[in-house]
Amino acid sequence: MRIALITPARPSARAGNRATAVRWARFLRQGGHRVAIATDYDGGNADAMIALHAWRSAAAIRAFHERYPQRPLIVALTGTDLYRFMHTDAAVTLGSIERAQRLMVLHDKAHEALPTQFRSKVRVIHQSAAPLPSSYLRRGHGFDVCVVGHLREEKDPLRTALAARHLPDSSRIRVLHAGKAHDQDWSKAVRAEVADNPRYQWLGEIPHWQVRRLMGRCHLMVLSSRMEGGANVISEAVVAGLPVIASRIDGSVGLLGEDYAGYYALEDERALAELLRRAEQDAAFYTRLQQQCADKAPRFTPASEAGAVLGVVDELIKT
Repeated sequence: MRIALITPARPSARAGNRATAVRWARFLRQGGHRVAIATDYDGGNADAMIALHAWRSAAAIRAFHERYPQRPLIVALTGTDLYRFMHTDAAVTLGSIERAQRLMVLHDKAHEALPTQFRSKVRVIHQSAAPLPSSYLRRGHGFDVCVVGHLREEKDPLRTALAARHLPDSSRIRVLHAGKAHDQDWSKAVRAEVADNPRYQWLGEIPHWQVRRLMGRCHLMVLSSRMEGGANVISEAVVAGLPVIASRIDGSVGLLGEDYAGYYALEDERALAELLRRAEQDAAFYTRLQQQCADKAPRFTPASEAGAVLGVVDELIKT
C-alpha cells in the first residue's frame, strides 16, 4: 500500500512530530508498505493517508478526503489538537476529526477530550524508545535533574528552575534543561534565570543522542507541561530507567497511570520542590518512582508501537 504520511514539521526539525513521522514510516515500511513523508499533500495518488496534527494538517486532510473519499484516512491527534485547537478553532479541528476513519492518540485518557460521537474511532499508540547504550548509564555525582523540552508556553518550561529556588541550601540538586527558546522573550527569560539561579543550567537545543546521554547521567526528569498529547520524553525516560516527576495533566496520567507517585499540581513550584526534595533525600520514595516507571517500560517498546501502528492500517485495509 502507498501511504502519504503528513507532518507539519520540516525535515530539519527536531520537534516530536517529525521524529514520530520518521519512526512510523520505518514501521510501515517494515510491514511492507511504501511511505512518502511530506509536510503537505500534493494531490498525488496514494492508497491511504496518515496525517499528524488535525489542525496543522487540515488542508492536506481535506484535500485527500475530497480526492479519495473512500480511501483510508488516519489522523494522529496532538496535545494542541486535543487541549487547545479543539476549543480555539473547533471548526477546522473537528472537520479533520470527522473526515478521519481512525484517530490515533498517544495516551490512554485522550479520548476523554473528544466529543462522544468520535470516540469509537480512537486507537491508542504508545510511543516507544530504545534502551540507552550501556556507556550512557552512569549517574553522576550530586543529584542532577533534567528537563527536556523547548521553551514555549505549553511546556511551562521554567517551573523546575523556580522550584529549585525553594530547595534547602543542603540540597545537591542541579537542573539541566535541554531545549530551544521559542522566541526572543523566552530567550531573555531563560538567560535571566541562568544568571540569577545557581542551580539551573540551560543547555539549549542539543541533538537527540546528547539528550539520551543526558538522561543517562541524571537521577530524575521533570515534565512540567500544561498540555501534552502523550510526551515521547516520558517513554524515553521510563525505558532509560530514569524516574519522572510530572505535572498532573491527562497527557502524563494517561501514560504513567492514576496511581503514579510522582505528580504535582500544575504550576505549583512549591509542590514540585517538595517532590524534588523527597526524591533526593527519601530513598524509599525514589525507589518507588523507579519501580513504578520500570513497571510501565514494557508498553513503550518499538515492537509494541510498531504492532499498534500497523494494526490501525490493517484494520482499515480489511474494512
